[in-house]
Amino acid sequence: MFAFIVRRMFQSIIVLLVVGLVAFSMFRFVGDPIDNMLGQERTQADIDRLRTELGLDQPFVVQYAKFLQGAVQGNFGVSYRQGRPVSTILLERAPATLELAFVSGFLAITMGIALGVFTAIRRQGIAANVIMTVSLIGVSLPTFLIGILLIYIFSVELDLLPSFGRGETVMIGHWSTGFLTASGLKALILPAITLGLYQMTLIMRLVRSEMLEVLRADYVRFARARGLSDRVINFRHALKNTLVPVITITGLQLGSIIAFAIITETVFQWPGVGLLFINAIQFVDIPVMAAYLMLISVMFVTINLIVDLLYYAIDPRLRVDARAT
Repeated sequence: MFAFIVRRMFQSIIVLLVVGLVAFSMFRFVGDPIDNMLGQERTQADIDRLRTELGLDQPFVVQYAKFLQGAVQGNFGVSYRQGRPVSTILLERAPATLELAFVSGFLAITMGIALGVFTAIRRQGIAANVIMTVSLIGVSLPTFLIGILLIYIFSVELDLLPSFGRGETVMIGHWSTGFLTASGLKALILPAITLGLYQMTLIMRLVRSEMLEVLRADYVRFARARGLSDRVINFRHALKNTLVPVITITGLQLGSIIAFAIITETVFQWPGVGLLFINAIQFVDIPVMAAYLMLISVMFVTINLIVDLLYYAIDPRLRVDARAT
């Protein structure tokens, strides 16, 4: 087990270094931040001075090494647009994105597993067929279109829910939350559904497919022959074995929720790190863009590491293979 963890952590570090290198290289082609920071009456002396202050006159390798050194210490530099430390800006925006991702992920996992089991057990029923048909909406339509449709129905036509913003928030220490206010909870509903709908339908269809396959297995038939109840067979035997392959896909989808938050936050003007990244692209704010992509990479790598460990703990075949090698 220890060797497995060490090997996975080493691989994760390599992935982070490669992602950081690729991202930092791409930023050289998005534009020159000096153009947005200086006015029309700038002189060449002003350009040279600012380029030296920002360290943009140094070789690429030196810039990347300094970025990695600062990132390890939690220092991502100063925003070219706001003139404030990037870490401070991210800490201000992170609660909005994390709360949105948490609610979306919770809905996707709970509803996806529940509906997947239901449609597998009642696969011939009318309700199951209706759910499978409606689920095509979550799989087929793009996220931004789903968000626009929800805004049109529940904000424009029915005037039940807000169409943008986070609502009223409350500070708990350094954390701003909308969970404790009515307007904050109402503002969270539409973005959470928009962000989690695709993940929910994907998990539901995967659970249903795996559940149907498990229910046709020989050991399930043997359990029925022994006279075990459907409740015991479905939830104690079939569901447990169904979740083994589902864990991997679910973990990847949780990482995707953070990544897809960019689109949802843009549609609903949700004040999170995704919207911050979009604004940073417009102003060529390289420190913010680099910090955002590195944080997303860390989240993906961490989630994948946790998924690998859970898979290793749940599936005994992996432990046997590890001891054999």
